[in-house]
Formats: sequence, structure tokens, C-alpha cells
Amino acid sequence: MQEFRGQTVVTFDNESTGTIVIEHLRELEGSIRRWLEKNMEYIQFVIPIEDALTTDPVQAMFCGPIELMQRARGVLGGCGLPITVLRTEYPGRDLSIVDVLNAGCSKGHALERWANYRGIQRDQVMAVGDNYNDIEMLTFAGRPFIMGNASAELLGRGWTLTRSNAESGVAAAIELMLDGKSLEGNSSEGKSREAVGAKR
Repeated sequence: MQEFRGQTVVTFDNESTGTIVIEHLRELEGSIRRWLEKNMEYIQFVIPIEDALTTDPVQAMFCGPIELMQRARGVLGGCGLPITVLRTEYPGRDLSIVDVLNAGCSKGHALERWANYRGIQRDQVMAVGDNYNDIEMLTFAGRPFIMGNASAELLGRGWTLTRSNAESGVAAAIELMLDGKSLEGNSSEGKSREAVGAKR
């Protein structure tokens, strides 16, 4: 992953300086850079970043323009390691985040394990998502909702469409579930964004 060294963020399971490790901020742009700046107390700058790998990290993350991160995913996909690679994309900002986790780690796997542990059936599980890294979670949930600003690939799957992030979409989805209304006819196919939670 040498080509993507400047886009690399490594996260460790602790709550002090060194929770987040990067080499520098120069190539980490936009909202990711602002997020890092807000969490500066947890950041340690290590050059080369490999020197920080004295314990197993929770995840590695590569952040940058969508085209560059597509190349990163291609390299990771061909590495032959037992890992999970997930992506989040924001085309309007030309920003992509590629998460690298241990094999079998994802929102979907975590939700399934937790539901099984608690004895909760899939049809009792509600999930709300808006991006590619939410697909496994939404597929598992018996009550999947997607935000009005969701990625195009999610919009075409027939999941129930709620309002956008800016329009309190999660609250609208929860209200619909608490009201006990039927989900039929509220799928993203042929239904407006105002369908879910129109009554406040």
C-alpha cells in the first residue's frame, strides 16, 4: 500500500494519544481532515507508520478521492489476506473511505452476532443506513431503512426509504416503526422521500 501512505489512518483500541496514528495531515482532505483535527488529542504522528504496528490495530483506513481509493480497493482485493474491505463514498465531495478490518468484521456481522446473542429474531431488527458499508447490515435486518441521501446502489434495492440526514430521516423511520404502520408500499421503488414519517 506504499502508493497510499499519505491516505493511511490506523486505529488502535485505547483512549489516549495513539488511538489514531497517521504520518501527516497533508493528503487527508476535506471532512476527514476536519474530523482528525477535532480528535487531535488522540492522534500520534509516526513516520514511517509501520513503526506504530507494535500491537494489532482495530482497523486501517484509507481516505481520499474516489478514483484513487478505487485503486486502493483493487490492490487490497488482490492481496490474498484474510481481511474485510468496506467502502464509503461521497461523490459530491469526491471522497471515499476504505476500511480494512479483520475477516468477518462488519456492521452486518456485528448486528447478526448481537441479535443471536440476545435471542432477537431478524424481523425484530431495524437498521438505518446510507452507504455501501451498510449493505450487509441492511441485508440482515428485517426492517431495513435507507436515508433519502443514500448511495445509488442502495436506492435500487427496494428497501424502505426515509428522509435524508438533513431532514431527520432516522427519527422519521423510528416514528414509523413505533406507530406500527405497515412497511408495504414504502419501498424506495416508486415512493417519494416524503412517504416515511410524513406525519409528525
